[in-house]
Amino acid sequence: MADPSLRMSGVGALLALLLAGCASTSAATKSPHDPLEPLNRGVYRFNDAVDRAIARPVAKVYHDQVPDPIRSGISNAIDNLAYPTTIVNNLLQAKWRAALNDIGRFLLNSTFGLGGLFDPASKEGLDKNDEDFGQTLGKWGVPPGPYLVLPFFGPSTLRDGPMIYPERYTDLRGYLGDWETKWTLIAVGALDNRSELLSVDQVVRNAYDPYLFVRDAYLQRREYQVRDGNVPEEQIEEPMEEPPADDSSPDITPHTTAEPPPETPEPSQQPEGPTPGDSPPG
Repeated sequence: MADPSLRMSGVGALLALLLAGCASTSAATKSPHDPLEPLNRGVYRFNDAVDRAIARPVAKVYHDQVPDPIRSGISNAIDNLAYPTTIVNNLLQAKWRAALNDIGRFLLNSTFGLGGLFDPASKEGLDKNDEDFGQTLGKWGVPPGPYLVLPFFGPSTLRDGPMIYPERYTDLRGYLGDWETKWTLIAVGALDNRSELLSVDQVVRNAYDPYLFVRDAYLQRREYQVRDGNVPEEQIEEPMEEPPADDSSPDITPHTTAEPPPETPEPSQQPEGPTPGDSPPG
């Protein structure tokens, strides 16, 4: 059976080549969370080229040609096979009520939902949760570390990236049949996920800098997931495309020195400093 570690060894080799190719790139970064930006941009361009050439066209055909009920059933079945990851991580995070909910959801969909093709659990009020090993580490205080773009896998962090290894042991697709069946199911899951993102393609491509757009959206979403939505307002990042400060703009900060504005008419008749009725220059 083909081991995923073989795939990741190739990923490591590609990372090394890209790192060497980016050695002469400026080390200046736009975010303290992204010290590896030159490397990440190289991997992002690689992923984008693969996506444009292969993933997006195939996903579009899949979305346009496969009827909605069939795509919905495939998506439900793939999610159900991967759902033990959520159950395990709820237990690791001591979320006992959520764990009981998810165990019930998995059993109901696996039986009455015909292996997950249908979702009777949602109709019974059993909410669908989304937990993974990266969120569990974050729950117990492990910082995300630098932002990291992985070949083929996309946005991640130094904390979350290695978690693809334990997740393969909680995903039931790894235990079904021979390696051809296993990787077919993994490929179908990736295709289904990519088809669900077709609606946001144009939004990303219209961004001033698609790389920054994806990076900031990913980091904010992960923080939201780790904190279960309880993100303090002071930790919400400022807009990534904030215009640079214009040094030529007038200074409207109140001054303690009493010097009249240079364009104030008849300075000899004006008190020092702006009067309450004056508007700031500019």
